[in-house]
Amino acid sequence: MRLRISPLALALATASLSPFAVAQQRIPAASPAAVSPAILAPITVSASALGTAVDSMTTPVIVLDDDGLMSRRQSTLGDTLNGLPGIHADTFGGGASRPVIRGQTAPRVKVLSDGSELQDASSVSPDHAVTIEPLLARKVEVLRGPATLLYGGGAIGGVVNVLDNKIPTAVPENGVEGEAEVRGATGTRERAGAVGITAGEGNFAVRVEGMKRESDDYRVPDWSSRHVDGSYSKSQQGSLGLSWITPRGYLGVAYTYLDSKYGLPGHNHEYEGCHPHGSTLHCGGHGHDHGEEEGDAHDHDHEHGAEPPPYVKLRSERFDLRGEYREPIAGIEKIRLRGGLTDYKHSEIEDGAAGTIFRNRGYDARLEVEHKPVLGLRGVVGVQNAYSDFRADGEEGFLPRSKTRSTGLFLLEEYRLADAWRLEFGARHDWQRVKPVDGQPASDLTGNSFSASAIWDFAPQYSVALSLSRSQRLPTAQELYADGVHLATNTFEIGDADLKAETSQNIDLTLRKTAGDTTFSVSAFHNRVKDYIYANTLDRFEDFRLIEYAQQDAEFTGIEGEIRHRFTPIFSASVFGDYVRGKLTGGQGNLPRIPAARLGVRGDATWQQWGAGVEVAHVFRQNDIADFESRTGGYDLVSAIVSYRTSLGPKDATTIYLRGNNLLDKLAYNHASFISRAAPLAGRSIMLGVRTTF
Repeated sequence: MRLRISPLALALATASLSPFAVAQQRIPAASPAAVSPAILAPITVSASALGTAVDSMTTPVIVLDDDGLMSRRQSTLGDTLNGLPGIHADTFGGGASRPVIRGQTAPRVKVLSDGSELQDASSVSPDHAVTIEPLLARKVEVLRGPATLLYGGGAIGGVVNVLDNKIPTAVPENGVEGEAEVRGATGTRERAGAVGITAGEGNFAVRVEGMKRESDDYRVPDWSSRHVDGSYSKSQQGSLGLSWITPRGYLGVAYTYLDSKYGLPGHNHEYEGCHPHGSTLHCGGHGHDHGEEEGDAHDHDHEHGAEPPPYVKLRSERFDLRGEYREPIAGIEKIRLRGGLTDYKHSEIEDGAAGTIFRNRGYDARLEVEHKPVLGLRGVVGVQNAYSDFRADGEEGFLPRSKTRSTGLFLLEEYRLADAWRLEFGARHDWQRVKPVDGQPASDLTGNSFSASAIWDFAPQYSVALSLSRSQRLPTAQELYADGVHLATNTFEIGDADLKAETSQNIDLTLRKTAGDTTFSVSAFHNRVKDYIYANTLDRFEDFRLIEYAQQDAEFTGIEGEIRHRFTPIFSASVFGDYVRGKLTGGQGNLPRIPAARLGVRGDATWQQWGAGVEVAHVFRQNDIADFESRTGGYDLVSAIVSYRTSLGPKDATTIYLRGNNLLDKLAYNHASFISRAAPLAGRSIMLGVRTTF
């Protein structure tokens, strides 16, 4: 008899029986390298609105800051977060990559800039870059699960909140402070540098920062070509921020300019003439050949090297407004203001001419009022308003110009019961109107979301948290009105203007140990989504598909976590892993591009000014696939880092680091990627960098 162990059973066994412990909520500097002591000061989560400490959150949270962020920074946000428990990336070459949380990505995962939405085009397609620069981030917060209704009921996967320094919140003690970093890498041949300086006196402070990065087509081992054509990337960004600062708060504004150019690997024009006849595809008289597996046509096109891939030329201008005022009147603890005004444009250049131009002009504004305790209740009430004017013109203009207006009212309250219990309740109501300009009927929908959660400190250093929620996501303009060829995903997309809100009912259970030599956090979750909106494949020709946005009940079940044990003051080790299963209910099949299960070990050491770490992760084979989807083999990834910290004066610190990714130089296909066969993950790369603060 042959014994088979499923990835879920393996992950459960690891989480419950390992002698180490599951993920610390704050990723320490030893992920994968440590450059500071393992004792971590308590930190709060900005995206929680109530400033809740990481270990007191009722839902699982990961925070990357300081050296932990430095040791993981990649050229894109998705690649930076990829590998953390429960987080993957839908990679698209070297220039675009979005975070995938618990099997969900945009629009069910929101990316925020200090609480404000980006208003770019990343939610429309995986080849559209997220306009966040990791080199200029000071902290990244990842809230997993649906208890994120402060930012919209649609964020059932989670929220990624990226904090930066572009708007000063305090006047530097010595008048001037800043940071700078330079780095270079093999494999991708990346050359990058960033610098930021804050200066101020009295109540006034100014911030200037900028960065520039260039990387070539990255190398892939054991493949048909040594490099992935079109995987290069070039980017530069500058920002100027001003703030008026008082002992009770601040008010500031910043202007940010981003210019980027990156290739689009796997772009194939063989199917641009395909169009539907009812529910079947017609591709220039070709017969239907369903025998070729997904990705094969990409591979053939790559082997023949018929033409250079197109590229994206991106420009974004953004104004940010941020403010905070403490104790303005009796009974009010704090008023918090966030807003962003964005003018975004990117052109997809082919043969020297713009084939398609995407534009998004819009704003996002939110006002939060935190009240002082009333009958034991402490909470926040707020309003969010957003507007987007989105258009796509040209050969791949599969979306009509549409204007989306949305307003949300939200409330979050907490109640402490004795010393061991904290209860949390939340509610949100959303209004959304999507109006296309081509005469199609507008979509006017509303949604209601609710959450209730509790955390119990049942013993010193131990807690258990339970979260229940009902969240409603309203359909996007793409899901409502798409009609045309979308070559980035090799699809002809058809929207449905009659789509209604999808409703997610969720349960999340988290067990933590927060102090001592052994610490852990493990979470299990189950989401059942009524009227889940998905791309239903109606027909296929080779690897080109006819899809129609449809609704069907679905469910997501998974587990994630990390266990960490400090063996000596110098050496610590961790075991981490995650698993998610996404499928349509009623035996209707699996959902596409669900990441495979992952299990890994990590060891790190610190000695005086030295830090070192190594991480080995195994990604399992993905056999739970959707119709018209191919299985993806498993692979192992090994990374390591060595760092040295020194100081030239009492106010500065300099870290020199040497980091290696995919050290075994393995060929790896990312199942969450739309173009996994055309653009495998990058091969071995060694990076040398220097970062200093002053």
